[in-house]
Amino acid sequence: MACEQISYPKSSRVGIIGAGISGIAAAKQLSHHNPIVFEATDSIGGVWKHCSFATTKLQTPRCDFEFSDYPWPERDNSSFPSYLEILDYLYGYAKHFDVLKYIKFNSRVVEIRYVGDQQTTYLDVIPGPGEFGSLLRGHPVWEVSVETHPSKTVERYAFELLVVCIGKYGDKPRMPVFPPNKGQEIFGGKVMHTIEYSKLDKEAAREFLKGKKVVIVGYKKSAIDLATECAEANQGADGQPCTMVIRTLHWTVPAYWIWGLPFFLFYSTRSSQFLHERPNQGPLRNLLCPLLSPLRKGVSKFIESYLVWKLPLVKYGLKPDHPFEEDYASCQMATLPENFFSEADKGKILFKRASKWWFWNGGIEFKDNTKLEADVVLLATGYDGKKKIQDLLPEPFSSLIVDSSGIMPLYRGTIHPLIPNMAFVGYIESVSNLHTAELRCKWLSRLADGLFKLPSIEKMLEQTTKEMEIMKKTTRFYKRHCISTFSINHSDEICEEMGWKSWRKNNWFLEAFAPYNSQDYGDHQDK
Repeated sequence: MACEQISYPKSSRVGIIGAGISGIAAAKQLSHHNPIVFEATDSIGGVWKHCSFATTKLQTPRCDFEFSDYPWPERDNSSFPSYLEILDYLYGYAKHFDVLKYIKFNSRVVEIRYVGDQQTTYLDVIPGPGEFGSLLRGHPVWEVSVETHPSKTVERYAFELLVVCIGKYGDKPRMPVFPPNKGQEIFGGKVMHTIEYSKLDKEAAREFLKGKKVVIVGYKKSAIDLATECAEANQGADGQPCTMVIRTLHWTVPAYWIWGLPFFLFYSTRSSQFLHERPNQGPLRNLLCPLLSPLRKGVSKFIESYLVWKLPLVKYGLKPDHPFEEDYASCQMATLPENFFSEADKGKILFKRASKWWFWNGGIEFKDNTKLEADVVLLATGYDGKKKIQDLLPEPFSSLIVDSSGIMPLYRGTIHPLIPNMAFVGYIESVSNLHTAELRCKWLSRLADGLFKLPSIEKMLEQTTKEMEIMKKTTRFYKRHCISTFSINHSDEICEEMGWKSWRKNNWFLEAFAPYNSQDYGDHQDK
């Protein structure tokens, strides 16, 4: 900690931690409270700034990844924007709405304390049965210590409402655990997690991979992008192939697929909600459920058949054993770079299925005693988002982050019923995380202003439990806390709580069959 401490905390009504997509959306929606936003780095953008590679692109069309009141300059452009284009868009949004003035850059939160009422102890802070209470109580509830770089001084701030927008990715890499004497310490090459690799510029990354025997552990978006970059760096006779070591397969889709297959758009419409179990089931839903369940499975099978026909999944042993719907329901589909399988066809990308592996001095070894030589091992093993938040919060709140199911019980994806005067934005996932974050920030702003009230704590816990049960039924990967299969229903309920119309289109046909995006949730539609 620091060499200088300010005795009395600076006080403000609203504090926001993080200036990624969720943080700048929260700052814009809560701007009338003059929030203070703490960003540990020197830039906005979050993972788009600090966890992207040279080839990283958005996985959805740009028109599905935009704020409701700030359209892309070329929103009808059919190309998928690069991470640099996304950063330009986010900066444009922040400048247009004058959000940057609220952000304190190079300001890392090092401690959070619950202060509440002076007589309150830690054992008394967890809300009991009844009402959750107002988000803005008229006195500080949270005290935040912030270390400023490069001075290393620490300043204290006090807030009535604290909004945590640090997301699930970055900062806390998920690292494999190895048997004794079989970890990376015995490996003679270089081991790097994707968070470290993302800090390399384009030329440095190319030189790091060129001519090397590279092993990439993982098979999600980051791993696939890494394999493509590795193949591009190793063109020519002297180039080495890169090998992807895969524990769990997930469905992948070609880049143009979102535009070319109408049945995908069906999954983004209101009618798709009837193909999935929903938190609030009415008589019509209960009547249709026996008929719609086979239809849902049929749509999923049709998509799987198309992907197996279009992509060489069987050829390379990359066809998942679980249904397509499970990956859609857990936000785990990955969009393939255009040249991914063409590089595999040239022998530049190889694949190895393995449930267990460890290091030897020349590379990695598998459970069947086979070995793979390597100069570089890249770990695309993801991030520990739960630990990231748990490390930030004090007890007893840190212990409440996940429930017995292993997921974070967030009402409307924002409020933890047992943590007072705190909100979380950007933790749950959907088909478009930007849209999810913005709508919840609008909801949060109106809640903070007292325009509506939350249900009782019991009701909120009951709602989060229902959603968890739905996710469990839909996918074995439910702990990722993705709401893609009932995101429109989720948005409907948020709109109704705010006093908005839940049906956002101009007519019933568009409601049933037109895809939904952020433009459908603009404030002007409710004035």
